[in-house]
Amino acid sequence: MPRPAKGGGAGRAPAGGEQDETDLSGVRLQKVLAAAGIGSRRACEELIGAGRVTVNGRPARLGLRIDPEGDVVVVDGSRIPTASGLTYVALHKPRGTLSTMSDDRGRPCVGDLVADISAPLHHVGRLDADSEGLLLLTNDGALSHRLTHPSFGVSKTYLAEVEGNAGRGLERALKAGVTLEDGPVKADSVRVLEAVGGRSVVELSIHEGRNHVVRRALAALDFPVTRLVRTAVGPIRLGDLKAGKRRYLQQQEVQSLYRDVDMTS
Repeated sequence: MPRPAKGGGAGRAPAGGEQDETDLSGVRLQKVLAAAGIGSRRACEELIGAGRVTVNGRPARLGLRIDPEGDVVVVDGSRIPTASGLTYVALHKPRGTLSTMSDDRGRPCVGDLVADISAPLHHVGRLDADSEGLLLLTNDGALSHRLTHPSFGVSKTYLAEVEGNAGRGLERALKAGVTLEDGPVKADSVRVLEAVGGRSVVELSIHEGRNHVVRRALAALDFPVTRLVRTAVGPIRLGDLKAGKRRYLQQQEVQSLYRDVDMTS
């Protein structure tokens, strides 16, 4: 998986068509692409020959050797995971589980659910103990930083079960913005999926990362949350992943996260 890196490390031949044909350092680009799952070596050679591959922002050529740990490889505008050692996991955090990698009081935490993974993972953002759903874990610090930094505005989608019969008024209020004690919050999108018997289910997307912001916004509008499930982080969806289970992200999903936070080059 790729580590966001700056090209041209010490002792490495320059990429992008400037490398000496006799320099045997690095790994042939077509081999790196094939190992990343782009296709057979022959198919990867055809991609390179067609000018659809760049390395560190420069057009690649057949025979080019690169450093897969540091060079940035892009095919058709999408960055390709090439570095070894980086791990990306989607976890369905159960309700009652802390968003920490360990707990000195022995309480259930997400670290328990990935303890058998050797990579030193950390969680990307948090879900409070009473909430459940999608939590990403990785050892890719640069990607994690961008995913959690407010300036990149990565959207997160939630299903909230609330008290009260919600309707268009709630939708309009959340889209217009709700003033909280630490500032206003505005939903990117809102849909009331069900409203019956004094109970409603609301789907909303928000790019805020403040503590309990969804619960607080809904409570401020007199719709206290009884259950909250995060169903997506950017382009990554929870899907049918069961509580307490995890899966590794596919290469295309990592690429989509990179695009979401402008790490394609």
